[in-house]
Amino acid sequence: MAPAISESRDLTEFVAKQGNGVKGLAETGLKSVPKQYIQPLEERMDMQNVVTQESIPVIDMSKWDDPHVMRSICDAAEKWGFFQVTNHGVPVEVLENVKEATKKFFGLPAEEKMMYTKENSLTNNVRYGTSFVPEAEESLEWKDYLSLFYTSEEEAYAFWPKECKEHALEFIKGSELLIRRLLEALMEGLKVMSIDATKSLVLTGSKRINFNFYPKCPNPELTVGVGRHSDVSTLTILLQDDIGGLYVRGIGGKGWIHVPPMTGSLVINVGDALQIMSNGHYKSIEHRVVANGSNDRISVPIFVNPRPHDTIGPLPELLEMGEKPVYKQVLYSDYVKHFFNKAHDGKKTIDFAKI
Repeated sequence: MAPAISESRDLTEFVAKQGNGVKGLAETGLKSVPKQYIQPLEERMDMQNVVTQESIPVIDMSKWDDPHVMRSICDAAEKWGFFQVTNHGVPVEVLENVKEATKKFFGLPAEEKMMYTKENSLTNNVRYGTSFVPEAEESLEWKDYLSLFYTSEEEAYAFWPKECKEHALEFIKGSELLIRRLLEALMEGLKVMSIDATKSLVLTGSKRINFNFYPKCPNPELTVGVGRHSDVSTLTILLQDDIGGLYVRGIGGKGWIHVPPMTGSLVINVGDALQIMSNGHYKSIEHRVVANGSNDRISVPIFVNPRPHDTIGPLPELLEMGEKPVYKQVLYSDYVKHFFNKAHDGKKTIDFAKI
């Protein structure tokens, strides 16, 4: 199989059009990464640039209303943009179930996964694909994904794959209290003392859950699982398995820091939308995923977003306190469209909203 898919058109046909994904490509017994996946030198992970003596904060949420815990959340969002939470209230069995559901979906035959590709999916809110934006990328990423945009439980039950819909919904529902507590702390840190219904919708009005699959790779040093980027969300709630491979940019842009898997924990990161709404107080940080030469890896992020039709900009309370706006008002759907119209390019998307 592998020799027959060396040409670009054959590879696109096999990976994308026939639903095999990178997983199917890896399972052909490849001895080397196809040239389409070889990243330019500057985009490959330089392990000499990894900072081993630092790690992102770990916050115990068991006493979530303790002022020290709330301060820790705000400090982490300001300085790191990333932190891990333990005792967060999402049951361990929910996390384990959603990991199993991810494996179950990606274990399906290609013809079943193909039902959810852009060309075949019955709804724009369900999408199985590969890499990030293949049509805009010069070098592809070593990843497959299933992306589910949540609009209602009824739609989820009608259209989401049966292998994972119940556990995906459990994870979304199970994380709602954690998300609310995090945002209450973050708003209080900005001296925005109440989250009314309108503000709540702008901060958390839509959610997307992704199931990510990173197959074992013959030349992990030549490619990437996910290239350098920051998320466009308000917050991202990430469940990773025990393989590891997520790296975040260090404070001040210095080096890369590995986010070690911690059993039962969740990784939280600030997205561009919150950076914009906080007028730059909270930082969305570049991160990336390396490919792995020994194991398949999975991760399941929940992206908590404004609604597509919401306009985002610095919160009015901050401007009323005399702050000068760093960002303009932008339609969130325009911002997201800009993000998905290009390959991953670090933090450049945020420039779209700068004054």
